[in-house]
Amino acid sequence: MTESLWSGAELDLDAYLRRIGYDGSLRPTFDTLRALHRGHLAAIPFENLEIVLGRSVPLDVPTIQAKLVGQSRGGYCFEHNLLFAAVLERLGYSVTGLASRVRMGSDQRRATTHMLLRVDIAGEDWLADVGFGGDGPLEPIPLRTGVELRHGGWTFDLLEEAPGVFLLRSHRPDGWFDLHAFTLEPRYPVDYGLFNYYTSTHPQSPFTPRVIVQRNGPDVRRTLVGQELRTERPEGTVQRRDVPADELPTVLAKVFGIELDAQDARSIRDRHR
Repeated sequence: MTESLWSGAELDLDAYLRRIGYDGSLRPTFDTLRALHRGHLAAIPFENLEIVLGRSVPLDVPTIQAKLVGQSRGGYCFEHNLLFAAVLERLGYSVTGLASRVRMGSDQRRATTHMLLRVDIAGEDWLADVGFGGDGPLEPIPLRTGVELRHGGWTFDLLEEAPGVFLLRSHRPDGWFDLHAFTLEPRYPVDYGLFNYYTSTHPQSPFTPRVIVQRNGPDVRRTLVGQELRTERPEGTVQRRDVPADELPTVLAKVFGIELDAQDARSIRDRHR
């Protein structure tokens, strides 16, 4: 029996498929991967509310599934992509974990803190990443350079900017925008545990001081960072408005599909103030 690296056997696959609204083929093909990738992003938001509430972020599959599948909640990159890796492993895909340095337009060298997946389908490698948030790709990206890809209204490409170092970019009205850079060094759950501890606890992490919630679709991206709610469309139009603390639980529910119980709603309002 093949060793389970991503704990796919611990997954309630039927519950996951219901959560993302998928009832198609489960054969480990590219078409299935693409449909699962899009369905996951459409159904499960990106959010850091557990961190803002002062809680730990466990990365075992049963805990991730209880939150992202069993509740109307989301998570951040490690939760999303570890859950997705378990799904893909369960379906028979060959999955390798990778890690990247997030740039988001900056040329500053940052720590390796983002998780993504490499999926081998019949000898062709694809990048799957359902956990990058609002600026990430909607579909798997072929692991080859020099190809521009359209996902809904958004455009992406992949460069090899140095030997063995790949850069994923998105195109914006003012030009190409660097998202993150990665190598093909395999990473394992124990690595993500270390990255997760830093990202969820360090005072200089972008996720510890403020609410960050994102939802990415083919024609619109919605992002809440701190008190600013931003709505962006592919042609470059951006709408911004402030979200006062008392309105936050309603915005989380109506805009992002995140339902909090009464105690968490009070706590997140207090932190948001």
